[in-house]
Amino acid sequence: MAKKAKFVGIIVIDTREQLPYEFNYLTVVKTLKVGDYSVEGMEMDVVVERKTKADIYGSVTSGRERFEREMVRLQQIKYAALVIESDLNGLLEAPPFSRVSPAVVVNTLVSWSIKYAVNIWLADNRQLAQQLTFRLLEKAWQAREEQKNVDRHRG
Repeated sequence: MAKKAKFVGIIVIDTREQLPYEFNYLTVVKTLKVGDYSVEGMEMDVVVERKTKADIYGSVTSGRERFEREMVRLQQIKYAALVIESDLNGLLEAPPFSRVSPAVVVNTLVSWSIKYAVNIWLADNRQLAQQLTFRLLEKAWQAREEQKNVDRHRG
């Protein structure tokens, strides 16, 4: 089996990302049409939207209409992921400001993942969410590189 290509893509961080992840790879800050992270040249192929637990509670309640429009835009991406900086047990504990049931939040996320074909990933904390975000971008980039090699050998 061929060895996976080492990631040499450039990670795109959206200009609106308020507390961006830090990667040990080349990054560029520019406006993405959707999401918070992508790979340069692959903005319609792979996108990661990042949310904290507080963000996702707000997105399901007071920001619901705006976030659902974001989910519609994510639907247009070949591989769209929503990475939440919380595990399931954490999500099941509502933030102090929230008046919504955690079950409503989880059920909404399950429903939207199916309705909009967006992959939802839970990561225990910010550090794991950052690592997961990088792996998603890396694997999408590697898959594209593998496809380029297959195409070269066919042509």
